[in-house]
Amino acid sequence: MIKAGIIGASGYTGGELLRLLVNHSNVKVELATSRSLAGKPVTSTHRHLEGFLDLKYENPDSEDIRERCDVVFLAVPHGTGMNYVPELLDGNTKVVDLSADYRLETSEFEKIYGIKHSDPRNAVYGLVELHPEVADENFVANPGCFPTGATLAAAPLAAAGLIDIAVFDSKTGISGAGISPTQNSHYPNLAENIIPYKLTAHRHRAEIVQELTGLDGKLRNINFTPHVIPSIRGIFTTAHLFTKEPLSADDLKTIYEEFYRDRPFIRFPSGVPSLTAVRGSNFCDISFEADKENNRVVVLSAIDNLVKGASGQAIQNMNLMFGLDEKSGLWLPAAAP
Repeated sequence: MIKAGIIGASGYTGGELLRLLVNHSNVKVELATSRSLAGKPVTSTHRHLEGFLDLKYENPDSEDIRERCDVVFLAVPHGTGMNYVPELLDGNTKVVDLSADYRLETSEFEKIYGIKHSDPRNAVYGLVELHPEVADENFVANPGCFPTGATLAAAPLAAAGLIDIAVFDSKTGISGAGISPTQNSHYPNLAENIIPYKLTAHRHRAEIVQELTGLDGKLRNINFTPHVIPSIRGIFTTAHLFTKEPLSADDLKTIYEEFYRDRPFIRFPSGVPSLTAVRGSNFCDISFEADKENNRVVVLSAIDNLVKGASGQAIQNMNLMFGLDEKSGLWLPAAAP
């Protein structure tokens, strides 16, 4: 059994990691940490795990964590992961970091996040569909939620060198803002409303640019605008991809199906993707339509921001890092409606 620890387990991503790991046949949850809640039952904050998990929050040091855990998930705020990684990797423990600290080149991270990086090491970007080399790593940077949905929507066309301009319009559920209340998450402000924010300078754009230009070094015109919607979970992305040549529906079908061949968590529904069809699951549902007259392709993607956009993807990475089937513990249908 793989002994797993979660640092920062009291938040939404920590709770989702616990929910998925308690039913993973190859994993035993060894510890869940929280400085402020040490000594209290994990189920005092994650009531949905009552009867499934008999653990108390702890606040151990890094040496204790390394000795007890084969893998550690860092579900911590941005700028915090770098404080743990060097000590955790000083041994045989594998680490999946869900913070943004190692997703970007150090100079890019410091520019985007305004934080001096104390541990400028490289990590593989854990978007498995683009980076199967995570299977050979002991340290992986888990992608952001918006970049997961957006990048997967455009990657096949980027890899083919067909995109001239990419415009991503993404709508997210409020759980993406984390467990602490904000002005945008206050019910009277969000209910029956859509709130756009950081229209041209959202920090997740840097990850989208990094991954798409990694597939096509000539692609430069990449645009991203996020919105918060009155939903708990999910990210729905509409990608307007202006192409260098007109493409037909058959062209798109061939390109996308070939690119994602043998990628079990990419699905192509017969209709428009739906957030309810991926809720609670690790799937990314994608559909597309050709606008040949304007050299445009509209690609739609739907993910659960807490699963494929965070905790599920982290477990998918863990599975490959330990030589397991990437579907282990994740092959679950959505909780619809």
